[in-house]
Amino acid sequence: MKSPVPPTTGLRSIDTDGVGNLVQGVAALFWLPQAALLAWAVQRLGDGEGFPAVVVPAAGILLLGLLRAACEAWGARRVYAAARRGLSAVRTDVAAALAARSPIDRARPASGLAASVIAEQAEAMVPYLVRYGPARWRAMVVPVVIVIAVASQSWIAALILLIAAPLIPVFMAIVGWRAQAASEAQMVEVGGMNAFLLDRLRGLATLRALDAVDATGKRIGEAAESLRVRTMAVLRIAFLSSAVLELFSALGVAMVAAYVGFHLLGIFEFGIWGRRLTLGEGMFVLLLAPAFFEPLRELSAVWHDRAAGEAALRSLDELSAEGVPLPGATASAPSQPRAVDAAPSLRIRDLHYAQPGGDVLFESYDLRVAAGEHVALMGPSGSGKTALLSLIAGLVQPQNGEIAIGGTPLTDRTAAALRTRIAWMGQKPHVFAGSVHANVALGRAGVDARDVDAAMQFAVLQDVAQAHPGMSLGEGGSGLSGGEAVRLALARVAVHARADLLLVDEPTAHLDTRTAERVADALIELARGKTLIAATHDPILAARMHRTIRLDAAPRQEAA
Repeated sequence: MKSPVPPTTGLRSIDTDGVGNLVQGVAALFWLPQAALLAWAVQRLGDGEGFPAVVVPAAGILLLGLLRAACEAWGARRVYAAARRGLSAVRTDVAAALAARSPIDRARPASGLAASVIAEQAEAMVPYLVRYGPARWRAMVVPVVIVIAVASQSWIAALILLIAAPLIPVFMAIVGWRAQAASEAQMVEVGGMNAFLLDRLRGLATLRALDAVDATGKRIGEAAESLRVRTMAVLRIAFLSSAVLELFSALGVAMVAAYVGFHLLGIFEFGIWGRRLTLGEGMFVLLLAPAFFEPLRELSAVWHDRAAGEAALRSLDELSAEGVPLPGATASAPSQPRAVDAAPSLRIRDLHYAQPGGDVLFESYDLRVAAGEHVALMGPSGSGKTALLSLIAGLVQPQNGEIAIGGTPLTDRTAAALRTRIAWMGQKPHVFAGSVHANVALGRAGVDARDVDAAMQFAVLQDVAQAHPGMSLGEGGSGLSGGEAVRLALARVAVHARADLLLVDEPTAHLDTRTAERVADALIELARGKTLIAATHDPILAARMHRTIRLDAAPRQEAA
């Protein structure tokens, strides 16, 4: 049995274990018969029956207590297991949504922010699902049952409870709105700080070169102080909510106790059903009065969990927001391109592409690249060289037109399969935290240590100590120079044996003359017998290609 936790408007609903919530709620009702047995024992002692009179009530209280503990433990385990499953499902959905967005989507969340939300902030959903659901159920059911039981003895005591109870959720709601806003602000601050730290760690070498370490440290200190202020704001609100609850519950219990005491003394004769309360009945009412507020007290304790959980859920929903889609990422049954033994040709017809919220880059654009041809794309920055490579690689979808690779049209159904024969080398190759072997192989099936060693030798990295396959690299390539990172990207292309269409973006940019010449030699050698399209500003590299296509700043119409 599944029951959804109703979230704030606009958030997804998370299924929890309804049976577990129900069992925990029923366990809380066991206090009524326990209180009745305890009051009966006190009444019998007051009647002078002695110690044997309490044996049976004590045994019943013990049995009910054990049963209550067992029900609560069993229900808590079920709810916790369901919460972990729900969190895993949400994380899977968010990861799939991020994977379905193009890597060149400018609005894609920063990796530091995404990692913080998915791995750290998402954990706030577990206390929310585990504690808030059962507490909410008990707060709706248990007080109603208790007030009926109290009203059976004294209507005035039940009226006192009914008057005190509504004041608590009213003030709790007021405090809760503020708590949710504070939690959301805190999570935004945490995510922003994580993204800031990751960005600065990646550029640590640059910061040292620019002598900006002290300024960066000051910025980090300011961000930490801002996070401290927001965290303390959340804690202040949490303490305020507890104070509100304790005040009204203490007043309610005190008023019930005062009434019962004065009634047993004979001062108050009203508020009962035609007869005076006995000692046991008065004790029963007194025992139920604090239990009436206990579910509300528990709800107050988990109110911050609810605010933090919904703030985390909202952050996850924001990560799942739609962006520039990656063609083929969500295809249910991707088709395979027909098998070929030669390098593919490229045919672009009537291509129209405009960047989201930007200028038109291509309008009615045609391009033909023969199988095995090497083509250089040249033009000023912003002319669309990288965009054209991204369109060919299926990293972004054009508004109109057709792209065919080896005679197979590039569509949502074929994009994933066609990308298996494409090798991509970007302007700034990203190096992941991990071994050099893992950074070269990139998890490709069938790539073993010998393949990686051969690719490293091809990229002339075998003599670089920090580029040994067993060495570990930091996130962003700490430990490698710019030229070594580019050669590592070449090794990635070399190890991809199935790739026969090479898309290369500025392979010699920001390299010294000797390193640029070495990279160009390796690239030409690697592209032998394959189709190569390289975007470049380097006239020396362009001169080594079979053909050069120039792109200007205006929408391109046609290239021969």
